[in-house]
Amino acid sequence: MEGQLTGRRVLIVGMGKSGIAATQALLKLGAKVTVQDIKKKEDVEPNLIQFLEGVGVTCYFGRKPDPQDTFDLVVLSPGVPLYLDFIEEAKEKGAEIVGELEIAFRVGAGLYVAITGTNGKTTTTTLVGEIFKRARRKTYVVGNIGVAVISRALIATKDTWLVTEVSSFQLETTKTFRPLVSAILNITEDHMDRHQTMENYISAKGEIFKNQEATDYTILNYDDGHCRRLGETAPCKVVYFSRKEELPMGCFLRNGVIMLKDLFQREIPVLPVEELLIPGNHNIENALAATAVAFFSGIDPEVIRETLKQFGGVEHRLEFVEEVDGIRFINDSKATNPDSTMKAVDAMPSGIVLIAGGYDKGNDFGELIDSFAGKVKGLVLLGKTASKIKETAESKGIRNIKMAKDMDESVRLAYEMAGCGDTVLLSPACASWDMYSNFEQRGEHFKTLVHKLAN
Repeated sequence: MEGQLTGRRVLIVGMGKSGIAATQALLKLGAKVTVQDIKKKEDVEPNLIQFLEGVGVTCYFGRKPDPQDTFDLVVLSPGVPLYLDFIEEAKEKGAEIVGELEIAFRVGAGLYVAITGTNGKTTTTTLVGEIFKRARRKTYVVGNIGVAVISRALIATKDTWLVTEVSSFQLETTKTFRPLVSAILNITEDHMDRHQTMENYISAKGEIFKNQEATDYTILNYDDGHCRRLGETAPCKVVYFSRKEELPMGCFLRNGVIMLKDLFQREIPVLPVEELLIPGNHNIENALAATAVAFFSGIDPEVIRETLKQFGGVEHRLEFVEEVDGIRFINDSKATNPDSTMKAVDAMPSGIVLIAGGYDKGNDFGELIDSFAGKVKGLVLLGKTASKIKETAESKGIRNIKMAKDMDESVRLAYEMAGCGDTVLLSPACASWDMYSNFEQRGEHFKTLVHKLAN
């Protein structure tokens, strides 16, 4: 496709990291680029404006492209819905609609490992990347984790591995994307504001293996019914991992030890879970998934074992921040849905003051409140979902609830509600978009406030 892009009219929608990287790459490949973003021009970084105008890119900030504009290709950033009217109009006029991941796969090089799931993607992708690097494979960790795929695909060689975190949004716009090894970690309700139904969401996740071949592998969570059913439709070799059951092949626990069983039924003990540095049952599942992905990518079990023993987790996911007056502060800002927060609560001891709330993605919070099981002693709520969570919590008998106008007040209230030996846990169960640009910014603000409290 690289040569075919010369002179082609391309519309790139969304000027986040993905969109900017796609713009830079497609300009290098000779495309005639137009960009669009919902932000008004005055809200866009001036250096970006200067760059785009300097290379002759047509820009539509805060408005739709002109109706008379026609495009050969429309490249969507992950957060952009497919159903926007100007995108549908472009499709009707003959434009192909794809995402940055698809373009990266077409124009770049490299061997792909792709990891998706409602929760655990970033931890598992990071861990797999560390295993590959320890195995001395040339590796880039890319995708939804914060590094645009196309930015590395264009400098990759045929033997470079791109360990890629992919979201349902990215998978919706793939057509030819084919990883050699894929993984679906779990599927629980999320992004209902985008997908509308669980069926649509599950279908989007299943796109990860649609182009895989009989020699490829997909790694699926046997304990998750949605994943197990998707496995029946996979065109490649299916390998399961399980925290709850021993399997005839795959990765599972036996007496607290991570075990591998290969295609020839050979068993390989990898590591006792008590030696993992990352806490919680959900992180055991992440370790099982990463072990299976790495092993069926051809990596020696000893390399996997040594990496698992040293891996300390990722920022903004059950990250210890500070202890103030005997109160532990934990940053779990990456918990952007109820299921992720449920896993965080499960991983913590009793005596939790939970800071939650944020942008409403259409989730129900009933199961989250039910999961507290006496471990959560108080709630501090903020953001657009605060009233919704409060109403649900009160309907289930929880009364120790404080409403906060912002993160500053949330940290102060949580500190006042907690006592020595308790844990203040920021695990919002919601996206950050109502108050912050992303969950990283939210987590950094929380950490800054906690450090100020300590001093």
